[in-house]
Amino acid sequence: MRVLVAMSGGVDSSVAAARLLRDGHEVVGATLHLWDYPDEGQKGSHGRCCAPEDQYDARRVADALGFPHYTFDRRELFLETVVEPFVDAYLRGETPSPCTSCNRGVKLGELFAIADRLGCAKVATGHYARILLDEGGLSVLATGRDETKDQSYFLYATAQERLARLVFPLGESGKAEVRAEAVALALPGATKGESQELCFVGEGSGAYASFVEERAKGRLRPGPIVDADGRTVGMHAGIHRFTVGQRKGLGVSLGDPAYVAAIDPESATVRLGSETALLARGARLDDVHLASGVALPRAARIRVRYRHGGAAGTIARDPIGVRVDFDAPTRAVARGQIAVFYEGDRVLGGGRIAEALGN
Repeated sequence: MRVLVAMSGGVDSSVAAARLLRDGHEVVGATLHLWDYPDEGQKGSHGRCCAPEDQYDARRVADALGFPHYTFDRRELFLETVVEPFVDAYLRGETPSPCTSCNRGVKLGELFAIADRLGCAKVATGHYARILLDEGGLSVLATGRDETKDQSYFLYATAQERLARLVFPLGESGKAEVRAEAVALALPGATKGESQELCFVGEGSGAYASFVEERAKGRLRPGPIVDADGRTVGMHAGIHRFTVGQRKGLGVSLGDPAYVAAIDPESATVRLGSETALLARGARLDDVHLASGVALPRAARIRVRYRHGGAAGTIARDPIGVRVDFDAPTRAVARGQIAVFYEGDRVLGGGRIAEALGN
């Protein structure tokens, strides 16, 4: 079978390609050039997404394994679909999830279009996720076997017709196994490290805020920081510097531990509160995607951010759209983040958090 493999130049996609070749498939590599960055050390240098060395490493892997590789320029689409909405969301006091936007609005769509153009029946990526078949023969997105690396959260909105053509060669593996395989195969970049930050923003304290400030000059609004009683206890330079649940970097000291409990974009007010103030009994969602055959209401495990283990609750429709109600109050439910629904290891769908419902 002819398979298009998304190549990032990293260990995961390289091993994914090697496994497909081992299993007898005809592999074609594709790298999406999504972002440019200033020269290293230059003021304003942030991320290294799709850096030239990564594209070079992807080609080196393809050459070493003996399959064709192509690079496609999708910088404008990435800017419009991921970067600009990311900045706008922070200016609205939200906490966006750009990796879900990228997979949904850029990577998968472009990869399938390229696959069709190149005559590839399937598209493979290095995600730690799995595709299962339900009783009716429909493809179902499921968690990766290694829960510490599971990336199904970022793929929650993948449509059924795409799931049927997706392949995740690493879905049953852990990271240590994958890296050991890359070393054993002597793949270029086998010992390359991996970033834990957004690919286009970069790493380091204050990187997100600096990135937003560079791209939102003239739109930043200072405002008050208030305590639980509404008393002004400080001023801030912009709500983009805060997220619900944040404790460090508040710029004020109240004596007792204080957290960002709410952000009001209309008045540019940041409200602080205790740990208890962070608890929500539910959330209203918009831009909801449900997997084929999923009916509401339904009990589920609900992850309200990527590193969240999940909270038991119920998904249901209400007069406005879709809401989730947690069985027990859940901490730091932030507007703009994605709530993803699970039943066991299967992904039922998800949606953007439009409003946290108080405790």
